[in-house]
Amino acid sequence: MTLLWAESALLPGGWAENVRVEIDDAGRIAAVTPGAAPEGERRSILLPAPVNLHSHAFQRALAGLTEARGPDASDSFWTWRRLMYRFLDRLGPDEIEIIAAFVQMQMAEAGYAAVAEFHYIHNAQGGAPYDDRAELSARIAAAAARSGLGLTLLPVFYQYGGCDRRALAAGQDRFHTTPETFADLHAGAARALAALPADTRLGIAPHSLRAADPEGLAAVLPLAAEAPIHIHVAEQQAEVEELLAHRGARPVEWLLANAPVDARWCLIHATQMLPAETLALAASGAVAGLCPITESSLGDGIFDGTRFLGAGGRIGIGSDSNIRISLSEELRTLEYSQRLRDRGRAVLAAPGRSTGRRLWDEIAQGGAQAAGRASGAIAPGLWADLVALDGTSLDLAGLGGDTVLDSFAFQGDDRLVSDLWSAGRHLVHDGRHTAREPITAAYRRLVTRLRSTL
Repeated sequence: MTLLWAESALLPGGWAENVRVEIDDAGRIAAVTPGAAPEGERRSILLPAPVNLHSHAFQRALAGLTEARGPDASDSFWTWRRLMYRFLDRLGPDEIEIIAAFVQMQMAEAGYAAVAEFHYIHNAQGGAPYDDRAELSARIAAAAARSGLGLTLLPVFYQYGGCDRRALAAGQDRFHTTPETFADLHAGAARALAALPADTRLGIAPHSLRAADPEGLAAVLPLAAEAPIHIHVAEQQAEVEELLAHRGARPVEWLLANAPVDARWCLIHATQMLPAETLALAASGAVAGLCPITESSLGDGIFDGTRFLGAGGRIGIGSDSNIRISLSEELRTLEYSQRLRDRGRAVLAAPGRSTGRRLWDEIAQGGAQAAGRASGAIAPGLWADLVALDGTSLDLAGLGGDTVLDSFAFQGDDRLVSDLWSAGRHLVHDGRHTAREPITAAYRRLVTRLRSTL
């Protein structure tokens, strides 16, 4: 049994003082007692740690390398994607594992207790399958074993290069699956995850409605059973136009009408929705997976957070391209995007809850749902996914209650994170991951070599 005691903790019913949290040997919260005498490990501020619900780990090594305009008259998501495909050719299994471990380490230091890895690299360079189709899924699992971060692995089903069922282009052949090969890959991924802790989950991720035709989507969905199902949807206007041309409906509209979208699902981005789609998505029970830094970087657009949350929709936060891993900045970017669009302030605040508090509540609960993870609150029976903030920081001096989270999101940054527990595993102490040195050293050697070849 591990005992934590916090001067202040955010519980399901609100803020409480002098809170003792008991964590059992399985990594679950056994008891929560407000008004307790100091006992065990003492911290200032304790929060439920959220899940990073959308990551492409390998893209972390590409960060900072795509900010110069290419030969096209204008730069866009689609020109960025071509650069990403070229970079991918340099990555083999060892490189992917090293990058993933580094990304997961940074996520823990930023305050995330787990990650839902949207993993779409399956084949070797040139498109040939590995002897074990799940070789690269196994490398993501190996990275999680090194970092200790909770993992929901989402192998990606990727059939075609567009709604017209065209073959995958050069650079996409490493993603290719058919319903049959995806079933083999999914089974192999399950075997690879078997050695990880009990909080590990396996779901599926049809890449997008462009990359999976209706028959393929229907074929792979049964593999999920009750596990998470994630999909990219309505990220770019060109995607909307392509779906309209080939299927006569907008992406979210088509998906809600033709797939069993429910609380298992997480629709990533959904930045290109009409009001009726926004309300229908909120009513479905699915989570909207928002990646504000990446969506800003790629010019995706602004999610209609005001309407969606007002209708009872659930959201979570992901780092997607991992151009920058910062939980505080994701929250800030999400709220500021709403303010710029609506020309207002505190747009996502709610009666009785400040902006920072409401955002934290939403992403903790929505991220847990999207990852199929029993977490999202400091409550008995849930995994002990916890983050402690440094109450001695000047950014938090004299603050309490919701203003702590407002300061984290709008004044401070992730350096306020002092400790992080993932299913009871104490991964971050005094702001540093326990395996920071070896993980960082391996990543430094790798990116130095990779960048010298560009």
